[in-house]
Amino acid sequence: MNESQEAAFLRRCQAGDKEAFRTLVEQYRSILFGTAYLMMRDRGLAEDAVQEALIQIWKHLPSFRLKSSIKTWLVRIVVNEVKQQFRKKQVPTVPLEQASEVVEDLDKAETVMIRNEDRQHLWRTMEMLPQEQREAVVLRYFSELTVPEIAAVTGQREGTIKSRLSRALSHLGEILRSDRTWEGGR
Repeated sequence: MNESQEAAFLRRCQAGDKEAFRTLVEQYRSILFGTAYLMMRDRGLAEDAVQEALIQIWKHLPSFRLKSSIKTWLVRIVVNEVKQQFRKKQVPTVPLEQASEVVEDLDKAETVMIRNEDRQHLWRTMEMLPQEQREAVVLRYFSELTVPEIAAVTGQREGTIKSRLSRALSHLGEILRSDRTWEGGR
C-alpha cells in the first residue's frame, strides 16, 4: 500500500469504519503479536498486551496524524502496552527458544527462518542480552523497523538505539564465536 492509499484507508478507519480497522489489524497482526511475544516470552500475556493495545489504537485512531508510518505508531502502542504490563506485574520468564514455535506460525516466518538448532541457540543467546538491547534487536530485525522508527517507538534518541544495537550485536557475536558447541558459527 503506498502512502496515498494508506492515508485514504486510515481516514476510513478514523471515520469509524470497523471493516477497515479489521483489515488494518489483519495487515499488522503478525508484527504486533510477534513483537509482544518476543518481548514478553509468554503467549497469553502477549495476546493480552496486543488486545489492550488494539483497544488503545481504536480509541486514539482519530488523533493519528500520519506524521509517522502507521506501522511505527502501531508498534509503539504495543511496546508501551508491554512495558505497562511489565510495570503492573512481574512477567514470568519463558525461554526465548519457545518463540520459534510462534514465529513459525507468523506471516513473516520466512524472514526469521534459520536452521532449527541454530535458531534455538540464537534465542538462548538473546536471553543473555539486557532488556533494552533485546528490545532494540526485536524491533529492528523482527518488526523490521528502521533506527529512526525504533527511536520513535521507544522515545529514545537515534544514537541511543544505534548504540544498543551495536552493543547487542557485538555481545551476540562474542557469545556465538566463543561457544564451541554451535555448529552454525564455523
